[in-house]
Amino acid sequence: MKVRVFYHDKCFDGASSAALFSRFYRERIRNDVQFVFSGLLHRAGALFDERDFDGDENAIVDFKYSSSSKITWWFDHHESAFLTAEDAAHFERDRSNRKFYDPAFKSCTSLIAKIAKERFGFNTSAVADLVHWTDIIDGALYPTARDAVEMKAPAMKLTMVIESAKDSNFAARLIPLLATEPLERVLQAPFVAELLPPLLERHEHSIGILQKKIECKNRVIFFDVTDYDLEGYNKFVPYYLHPESVYSIGLSKSSFRVKVSVGSNPWSPSEPRVNLAKICERYGGGGHARVGAISFDVSQHDAAVKAAHEIVAELRAQV
Repeated sequence: MKVRVFYHDKCFDGASSAALFSRFYRERIRNDVQFVFSGLLHRAGALFDERDFDGDENAIVDFKYSSSSKITWWFDHHESAFLTAEDAAHFERDRSNRKFYDPAFKSCTSLIAKIAKERFGFNTSAVADLVHWTDIIDGALYPTARDAVEMKAPAMKLTMVIESAKDSNFAARLIPLLATEPLERVLQAPFVAELLPPLLERHEHSIGILQKKIECKNRVIFFDVTDYDLEGYNKFVPYYLHPESVYSIGLSKSSFRVKVSVGSNPWSPSEPRVNLAKICERYGGGGHARVGAISFDVSQHDAAVKAAHEIVAELRAQV
């Protein structure tokens, strides 16, 4: 039996959600199964291709809802989980006991762990460390900005590797290890360990670039690094460099999108009050109340710049 698991690609919580779901499924649903892992990214245009839903069962974790009848499992915790009102209504009508949504959870991994334990009798003790770190990383629960930027813990180094890996098959190789091995041992896997030294060097280099590119005015940060290969930069560096900031808006670019990242400082002296997911939704993006993003096609660079500047002006006026 083939189960295809779609997950939020280039994301520690996305990969961890796929890992925990596959372990739960094998232990509590059926074990004669072959898992196929497929990463999904937010991009301009259609997010799903119905032809890809080719498993005997198809699951989506840590990503937006699909009303396709071929999707048999779904877990998500993002405030912007539904592309349309019709999708939200479709979810509300579902009675399968296989689709779960709760934006109160810091990570999708912790949502899956709770549901799997309480509704299906799954023993979560072996994945407790994975759940712990996905909450810290996806919920930005680091004690200080320095902790977030120094990335000493294995989970934080894995996050950097997952977000930066060029190999499209990397996460699919990593997920089975996340499901069964301690994080320190996952980090030591040869195909992971070999990527660390250049990425740590790149991280140090990115701090210098951001220091030069950031403009912080009215406690709102703006920077444009579309001229650099920096889409996977550490999102906490701006707050490390400008601890007085409340919000951050950044423009970055990859081969398939121009991304507007909108975030709030977890250590801000002033409590952020603006729901950033709602702002991003106006431009076709989404996320959480404290962090969100918008993806534009690479041909829409000017539109991305315009949106970023509008959001900067709005947040500076709010602060």
